[in-house]
Amino acid sequence: MSAADPVTWTNVDVQVEPASPAEADWLASQRQWTLGWRRMALAAIPLIYLVYVVGAVDGQVHGAAAVAGYVILATFAATWLVAPLLLRPDSSGLRFWTFYAVTFALFLAEVPFARAAGFVLGLFIAVMTVARLGVRSAPIVVALALAALLVPVAVPSWHVSVAKSLGDVTPLAIPIAAVITYAVMRVVNGNHALAEARTELARLAAENERFRIARDLHDLLGHSLTTITVKAGLACRLGATDPALGFREMAEVEALARQTLTDVRAAVANYRDVTLTGELAAGRELLRAAGVAADLPHAVDVVDPGHRELFGWVVREGLTNIVRHAHASTCAIRLSASSVEIIDDGVGGAAEPGSGLNGLRERVAAAGGVVDTGPLEPRGWRLRVSVPAAEAA
Repeated sequence: MSAADPVTWTNVDVQVEPASPAEADWLASQRQWTLGWRRMALAAIPLIYLVYVVGAVDGQVHGAAAVAGYVILATFAATWLVAPLLLRPDSSGLRFWTFYAVTFALFLAEVPFARAAGFVLGLFIAVMTVARLGVRSAPIVVALALAALLVPVAVPSWHVSVAKSLGDVTPLAIPIAAVITYAVMRVVNGNHALAEARTELARLAAENERFRIARDLHDLLGHSLTTITVKAGLACRLGATDPALGFREMAEVEALARQTLTDVRAAVANYRDVTLTGELAAGRELLRAAGVAADLPHAVDVVDPGHRELFGWVVREGLTNIVRHAHASTCAIRLSASSVEIIDDGVGGAAEPGSGLNGLRERVAAAGGVVDTGPLEPRGWRLRVSVPAAEAA
């Protein structure tokens, strides 16, 4: 997702299928705070700032005008609360812009009653605009901030001086709220995109493994069963004329059948195991989907066979952390006989307690190795796992 891509007001409803139990927990936590009463509670928190507008209406107008100001403000608050519940991920643009137009009209209607304080409602307009348009909302946000700064001075009956207008925090709060909203929506949509990418990669990996199993079984069983059939027929023909040779052929058939069974079991077992080759291939696609330039090895021959499964787990965890936490643009992996190193140019953060690195450290410790993580200069993060050489182990 580029900086110019819009972030959608309703994209926080993540509806993808998890690729693993850990990802299922993560997606569940995403949904927990973006659905039902929690979603309404999050939308209600900013409404506390409307107390300032209530005080302004009470001080500026009286009688029927004050009642009108309170009704408009209450309608604005109700519209803001129900918008996140009614604007679902499949909502049309017409529905959103209808809500937006109603909210904007209520904002304009409130300004004559609350005067300068009415521009506090511009904060909410800015949030809705940024959530829908992303960086394309910049002109609207700037217009709202300038209006909050200049309109109170331009209306003589409001008796607002330039100095007082400059001292008001609303013109500054509007762009700050817009920037914060944009950052939050980028994170949420980034997590959404990551979940979709991992789900798609899991599907492609499963499909590729099915093709691999079909190919391996065809190669193994096609040749072996043909040989078994030929030898069994030969043994039957030799049974009457040369029983000893017939028995020897049947013994070879038995040995070949046992070897074929072992090969089939090995092929099926490889379907379930984590492999370094498979994780590098999946990781290359994951980094590509996340927009990270990847420098990954294409062969794993240099790694001791006994370490390849462990290094596969290292690659899986390291690349997942880079995509989720590092905000990196490049990533490289270096392999040796007894070590694997993953470096990126991001901001780090993958070593926080409770992350998957704890489980990885346990795996590495069980193999007699060590995990080394830390920042790089001038920027970046390194994850290095070293294990004893095969001879020492």
